[in-house]
Amino acid sequence: MNLRKSTKLVLAIIGIAAPLFLIGNYSGYSKSDVTPQVQTNNKTFKLVVIDPGHGGKLPGAYGKISAEKDIVLQVAKKLKDSIEKNIPGVKAILTRETDIDVPFHERSNIANRNHADLFISIHCNSANSDQRVKGKNGRYTTRTIYRPGVSGTETFVCGYNRLQRGESDVATRENADILMEDNYQEKYNGFDPNDPSSYIIFSLLKRTYREKSIKFATYVQNEYVSKGRANRGVQELSLAVLAGASMPAVLTEIGFISNPDEENYMLSSVGQGEIVTNLVDAIKRYKHGHEAIAQR
Repeated sequence: MNLRKSTKLVLAIIGIAAPLFLIGNYSGYSKSDVTPQVQTNNKTFKLVVIDPGHGGKLPGAYGKISAEKDIVLQVAKKLKDSIEKNIPGVKAILTRETDIDVPFHERSNIANRNHADLFISIHCNSANSDQRVKGKNGRYTTRTIYRPGVSGTETFVCGYNRLQRGESDVATRENADILMEDNYQEKYNGFDPNDPSSYIIFSLLKRTYREKSIKFATYVQNEYVSKGRANRGVQELSLAVLAGASMPAVLTEIGFISNPDEENYMLSSVGQGEIVTNLVDAIKRYKHGHEAIAQR
């Protein structure tokens, strides 16, 4: 991938005008549907955009009795209600409220157009993987390798690093919905979620919100741990759904749907209630710090 193609891909993913990206100026330019003005000196924290992952014909991961798209929508709706009930002055918007698919670029653009202070994408993890196996007849078939013992929570921020195999699997899985979008080659200028070399593009992203994203992600993980959840940590990963967000943004994996115990927990009212409480408490802590810094 040459530099010109790489630059075009960055612009397509981030959704900003080329001259603005090249001069690195993220404030003070005219507002449009896909290029919102970033208000860097805003002292108040008013809006959270919640993104239930997948949806419609793109179910995400499957457990024994449920699909990722359904669990995350349930949690997202409860999170929206809890934010507006328990954090005075803060509203929440969902990127989808029903079982539909929303393209990656539109999910972050919803946050951008509404000048959100925080973008949270909610997902369920899976340790299962498909493997091509050559049979005795010489033909290849695909079989699923099940790993029901893997458990825990982890939260990602957008970044580029040299991916280990396990991390590459996560990035490929979470970005794979791009392949189902119409004309995805044109929308994302050749980005292929199945091609590891494509992920070098994220090294060119201006990490304006990296530090704040990591801070919020750490708050989220600390809250999960407070309820006894296994902590898989905060990680940087090349995730297209976060790349276009013009505010601190995280993708949180609330548990492994491939683990029967965690699947049941995420389906239960108790489990969903705890997850929502964890996220609301993390938002409260982040909001307090955000406003304290802004008032200095």
